[in-house]
Amino acid sequence: MKSFSIKKTLILVSILAIPGFLFFYLLPKFAKNRYKSLPIYGEKIVAKTFHSVKGKQIPDTIYHLVPDFSFVNQENETINWIALKGKIVVLNLFYKDSPLRDVNKNIKNIADGYQKNPLIRFLSLSVNPLDNPSNLKETASSLEAKSGKWDILSGDSIKTYPFIRQGLLLDMIAHEDDGKTKFIYGNKIVLLDNQHRIRGYYEATNPDALAKLDDEIKVLVAEELRNLKDGR
Repeated sequence: MKSFSIKKTLILVSILAIPGFLFFYLLPKFAKNRYKSLPIYGEKIVAKTFHSVKGKQIPDTIYHLVPDFSFVNQENETINWIALKGKIVVLNLFYKDSPLRDVNKNIKNIADGYQKNPLIRFLSLSVNPLDNPSNLKETASSLEAKSGKWDILSGDSIKTYPFIRQGLLLDMIAHEDDGKTKFIYGNKIVLLDNQHRIRGYYEATNPDALAKLDDEIKVLVAEELRNLKDGR
């Protein structure tokens, strides 16, 4: 009877151990080769320098980087790359009186899922130079956008427009129509890694694109953790 009980215990342990073995050993081993990192957008230049990954020399690539900036948020605080050091950034364009009302709601739906993740920051940059912390604070309040997690940014067009066109690689046009200034811009959400590289563009009003963004934020987090493990 005792030997039968021991036998049953060993079988039970084996059954419980096999899934753990598959998950922690075999799956990472075989999945590693199937892992596909997110693309990096913009001009690329192969450098003459190298970096080492697990003892192997890999040529460095110089990628397009989103340049530093200095805009103010809904609390009139300056936001720049120093304030965002080490963060993955999800950025979109908008303006207070934009007819595309659903964009900010879509951003909110995604941002709400990352409230407790300190690695992720959301930025919404106004394309209207008349927008400022005073009138955007109301927008931020209606969206429950808290500074330091979701910053609603504004700045002078002398700074914002070159940043959008040359940094984010998005189109941006301001024009007069019946005495009113109207704005045409790339209605995209941009995903940036902590090295300030563009890793994805997503249509801000497309449900499938928004679902893809949510998935690829998680992929980028996993990639960042893998890079840390590899010593990059």
